[in-house]
Amino acid sequence: MTKRTPMPPHRSARQARPVRPGRSLWRLWSAALLAVLLGALAACGSGSSGDDSASEASDASGSKSSGAFPAKIDTKFGSVTVESRPERVVALGWGDAETALALGVQPVGQSDWLDFGGDGVGPWAKGRYDESPQKIGTLEPEYEKIAALKPDLILDVKSSGDQTRYDTLSKIAPTVGVPEGGDQYKIGWKKQTGMISTALGLADKGEQLVAETQKKFTAAAEAHPEFKDRTITIGSRTSAGWGAYVKGTDRVDFAEQLGFRNNPKVDAEAGSGFSVQVSEENLQMLDADLVVVSPIGVAADKISADPLFKTLPAVQKGHSVVFDDENISQAFATNSVLSIGHAIEKVVPLFADALK
Repeated sequence: MTKRTPMPPHRSARQARPVRPGRSLWRLWSAALLAVLLGALAACGSGSSGDDSASEASDASGSKSSGAFPAKIDTKFGSVTVESRPERVVALGWGDAETALALGVQPVGQSDWLDFGGDGVGPWAKGRYDESPQKIGTLEPEYEKIAALKPDLILDVKSSGDQTRYDTLSKIAPTVGVPEGGDQYKIGWKKQTGMISTALGLADKGEQLVAETQKKFTAAAEAHPEFKDRTITIGSRTSAGWGAYVKGTDRVDFAEQLGFRNNPKVDAEAGSGFSVQVSEENLQMLDADLVVVSPIGVAADKISADPLFKTLPAVQKGHSVVFDDENISQAFATNSVLSIGHAIEKVVPLFADALK
């Protein structure tokens, strides 16, 4: 049977270690990746199904401010006011730091969800920090460490939406949490960019970044009309088993903006989380016009060589992609306004080749 326990947002194999040993099966998935992918595995209302629709592109900020201070940002927890331009920003949410960097703001502290190491961001963001930020935990941030940084703004936009987490952070500094409907990382890159750019007083620049990135999606979709209305399953395999992402999450949003439709059998099993777990007995549920799977904490060939995986009709036709390049997989998983260009460049050709 299909289990509805959410998988953590995708992380790299180097982080496949337990976070809270002895907890429920959900924590086992979190250990395999702490957070991305179907995740930390995305990403993070969101996606093309909600706040990232074209009709909202002109008002992606979800804010009552045009960029001047005081800036007011609507969140699940109420309206948050940023009185003046922040000087010390801590970015905790999935891709929040990269979004700030794309806007020219360097956080003094950030969470490294994908265990990039170094400055805690992907290679597409290399060199954007003048000084490396303090690393902060992901699912369990060290509040004392955050307080010691004396932030005047905390970004926790693409996050779990946990009330206790938000309450604790907001006692340290004004905190921009998830938007209404954005729990469990269900917030798309447009909404994320809009909220963060407004909080930083850079709403106009945020709108420009969204427009430029959307043009890349449009160009890719126009170049590949074969993607339109084809079904796609975006899944993952960890040491704990199989899973698939549901509509409203980053990876699915990425595919939908290229013209794909998410596997309706997966969406039918969706609960409040960003993914569903799939038992081996029900693995045929993953079948679609295109099946895309990311290895998390396991080798790619463990997926490709799996006898049950090879029985999927899409796999037998060659219509499947198993990510075996960590940089490509991570760009696809991050899905920030800064990483999307890299993902489009690398992922789209893989999808096109698989559908030939």
